[in-house]
Amino acid sequence: MYYAYVLKSIEHDYYYKGHCKDLEVRLKQHNSGMTVSIKPYLPFKLVYCEQFETEAEAISREKFFKTAAGRRYLKTKLVS
Repeated sequence: MYYAYVLKSIEHDYYYKGHCKDLEVRLKQHNSGMTVSIKPYLPFKLVYCEQFETEAEAISREKFFKTAAGRRYLKTKLVS
C-alpha cells in the first residue's frame, strides 16, 4: 500500500504534503530532520492521509493536494 499524506507543523502554520509506502517510518524521518527543506518547521503531526494500491496513484494525489483545488479540498477535511 502507498499513502498520500499531509503533515502539519505543531509550532507553525505550515503544511507539508507527500507520499510514501510506510507512514510511521516517514513521519519519524521528517521529525528527525532528514528532510532539510522542512527542518525549520519541526515537529510535525499527521493530519490527513489516503491509501492507494500503487505509487503512481499516491503521487497523483499528492500533486492534487498541492494545487489550489487540492488546498481547498484539504481545508474542508482539516477543519478543527
